[in-house]
Amino acid sequence: MHAVSAFAPATVANVGVGFDVLGLAIDGPGDTVTAYRSDTPGVRIRRVTGGDLPLEAERNTAGVAAISTLRLAGVDVGVELELHKGLPIGSGLGSSSSSAAAAAFAVNLLLGSPLRKAQLIEPCMDAEEAVSGRHADNVAPSLLGGLILVRSTDPLDIVRLPIPEGLTVAVVTPDFVLTTKAARAALPASISLATMVRQTANIAGLVSACYTGDLDLLARCIPETVVTPVRAQLIPGGSAAIEAALEAGALGASVSGAGPSIFALCRSVASAQAAATAMQAAFTRAGLASTRVVSPADAPGARRVDLPA
Repeated sequence: MHAVSAFAPATVANVGVGFDVLGLAIDGPGDTVTAYRSDTPGVRIRRVTGGDLPLEAERNTAGVAAISTLRLAGVDVGVELELHKGLPIGSGLGSSSSSAAAAAFAVNLLLGSPLRKAQLIEPCMDAEEAVSGRHADNVAPSLLGGLILVRSTDPLDIVRLPIPEGLTVAVVTPDFVLTTKAARAALPASISLATMVRQTANIAGLVSACYTGDLDLLARCIPETVVTPVRAQLIPGGSAAIEAALEAGALGASVSGAGPSIFALCRSVASAQAAATAMQAAFTRAGLASTRVVSPADAPGARRVDLPA
């Protein structure tokens, strides 16, 4: 095989209560990587379209993921990458993770798929570590799809959770950049024991709701009092967008990843459309244009796509 292209979707990390441990894929936007065989050993990035990112492989999550995938597969071959960014940088939709997942998946395909999909999470975490810390709540769902619980990253231990029937996610992204670094810097260094107990109970309740299909329980578990209020304040119209989604009938709403995107979990497509409209109206009142995505909560992960024309 001389060349292959792969697509990896955007993701919603944290899912409200699950800071750094929950993430889900969304069907729609994402990044595409085309990997080519090369006679020169190592990884080189030919070009990046759709975003201003470095071409040096060691400074680009797609490049780092490709290097780590080759190392894990135990092969020493030359690979050249072309990265098309379908996700805005600093959107809270796992932009760096999508690049890494698409690259790791494409390189593995180019090699004849010696690694299982789940094994590609480690190379993608290597890539994430280079830009924002070693975590898997974006890369795991971007690779595997669906809703993922990351029980541990060292050693890696992930659980794919069942999705209640009809569960739909609405995501609205305002025209505003909030870097992961700034969003993490705003978080408290410690929390109280009472808060820890409440957070633990809500994550446990959310997992139970997924297995039983109890959407009322799911709704009670999404609200979160540590990360969400702090990050929502950094986003013009963020808190208002969350409230608007809830008033429109969403089961729950919160900041997606580091923000500024806001997501809402809903009972149906119609409910999600209503929530998205309400969130966009809130951002309009705050003076920001926005885009929207409505997706099944059980969306597919990385996959092979046709080579670019």
